[in-house]
Amino acid sequence: MAIKSDNKTRSSVQIFIVFSLCCFFYILGAWQRSGFGKGDSIALEMTNSASAADCNIVPSLNFETHHAGESSISSAKVKAFEPCAARYTDYTPCHDQKRAMTFPRESMIYRERHCVPENEKLRCLVPAPKGYVTPFSWPKSRDYVPYANAPYKALTVEKAIQNWIQYEGEVFRFPGGGTQFPQGADKYIDQLASVIPMENGTVRTALDTGCGVASWGAYLWSRNVRAMSFAPRDSHEAQVQFALERGVPAVIGVLGSIKLPYPTRAFDMAHCSRCLIPWGANDGMYLMEVDRVLRPGGYWILSGPPINWKINYKAWQRPREDLEEEQRKIEEAAKLLCWEKKYEHGEIAIWQKRVNDEACRSRQDDPRANFCKTDDVDDVWYKKMEACITPYPETSSSDKVAGGELQVFPDRLNAVPPRISSGSVSGVTADAYEDDNRQWKKHVKAYKRINGLLDTGRYRNIMDMNAGFGGFAAAIESQKLWVMNVVPTIAEKNRLGVVYERGLIGIYHDWCEAFSTYPRTYDLIHANHLFSLYKNKCNADDILLEMDRILRPEGAVIIRDDVDTLIKVKRIISGMRWDSKLVDHEDGPLVNEKVLIAVKQYWVTNSTASH
Repeated sequence: MAIKSDNKTRSSVQIFIVFSLCCFFYILGAWQRSGFGKGDSIALEMTNSASAADCNIVPSLNFETHHAGESSISSAKVKAFEPCAARYTDYTPCHDQKRAMTFPRESMIYRERHCVPENEKLRCLVPAPKGYVTPFSWPKSRDYVPYANAPYKALTVEKAIQNWIQYEGEVFRFPGGGTQFPQGADKYIDQLASVIPMENGTVRTALDTGCGVASWGAYLWSRNVRAMSFAPRDSHEAQVQFALERGVPAVIGVLGSIKLPYPTRAFDMAHCSRCLIPWGANDGMYLMEVDRVLRPGGYWILSGPPINWKINYKAWQRPREDLEEEQRKIEEAAKLLCWEKKYEHGEIAIWQKRVNDEACRSRQDDPRANFCKTDDVDDVWYKKMEACITPYPETSSSDKVAGGELQVFPDRLNAVPPRISSGSVSGVTADAYEDDNRQWKKHVKAYKRINGLLDTGRYRNIMDMNAGFGGFAAAIESQKLWVMNVVPTIAEKNRLGVVYERGLIGIYHDWCEAFSTYPRTYDLIHANHLFSLYKNKCNADDILLEMDRILRPEGAVIIRDDVDTLIKVKRIISGMRWDSKLVDHEDGPLVNEKVLIAVKQYWVTNSTASH
């Protein structure tokens, strides 16, 4: 489109483009295939009420990018990516079941990440299964998942008496039960909350190891606690897929031989509900890894064997001697970590990590206390787990919290985190951090003008592929959504610690490899200068194909980068069944940074793309 130089004509063009683009997203909301092919009632309601005023027309925002390179996209030959075969609808490149069986069984190595080599990458578009529909909106999604989206009934039989999941016609229903809480997660969490302060914002982030279908994390949501849940891709087919279809944060993962992809002092609480992790094995190595990621003053919950084995061993059908030895090893490891046991009742035990090292001085002379020796405690990507204790940060007095005390949530979301105020993040001052927050509030405000559905609940599962300090996630924080804040392993590693200190969740990842999730698990993906970061590191085609794999049909993408990079990205996605638009920075066309927005078309296996 040619843009005339006079202001009146230009202003008219701007208004028309903003109106068209904004209303496009409203129409998309009504058209999405939700509720088994029928229009989503929430989206329909928004569409029916949409008007020129509702579309938030902003004359000062110009959505035509004035750059000569963009016009060459249509004239140059674009590579069209073909659909993968139907058997790849649930393809997980780094957690392939057949490939996993070629690796050793000890320490769960075969269930860890084992990505396909470069010459075996598919480089095609992973299709959705026939009948795929947009998941229900939260909170309905907590309890119901469309059968067509994850057509696996095995858990309905295997876990029938434990109330994990039930098959009811065209949907799966999740009653909120679990192996350790067949009467429901709410009652179970009430018992935990009698010891752990979950109601006042003190506990905000949690880690659920061996999460099943993530009902614990799902029911923590109403208490404003955000759980990062993980489980392996194993015989319990699709348990993590079910969690994400429910709208609960989860990744494919296992506590095996490699360190967890989270920073030190990240979580306020960690949880294992009959997760089958041998906590006492390997000189307490797994407990030491939990201790590494647990914040000073944080809580660890163990529910199930071997707790209270004297009463429960018959019901568990396990020898008394084995259970006694298992609990002894756990108690010894917890003592060595200087955890304080706060509670034991029934099959539940709760320990609390000390706030600093003052009460643990005696272990310095304990020959069993092997302290980790590393210059970077957050250098964890593909690093071997060790049976060593991560030292506390130094404190100035015995009543101080090691690493700094956090405010309760939501105050901690925008407060200057201790890692910033203490100078732990090199080169970043409190002023620079607060300026970053202001910039992201401005960016998100502009995003909402483009896509009026951004904070309506239409997008529940959101990913930020290059999260920085979590400014994007903080700016859109809402009970209606959650953001997986990914810090690339080639970026500043210690920034993910800041993300957690804000009360947000995230993970380390290298985008030259596939992410640890199932296909179609995110509603919206945000990428800030990701392609500039990975320039000459790996193939942009592969990153975009991975984005396509994990994005739901009719999901949205927002990519922010310099204009030359975005023109190259736009050329690639022209062959990917995405509809896209390159738009100017909110400060105007003279800013080199631009925004590329896109929507993935709806199509399923053995079908052609539809609009």
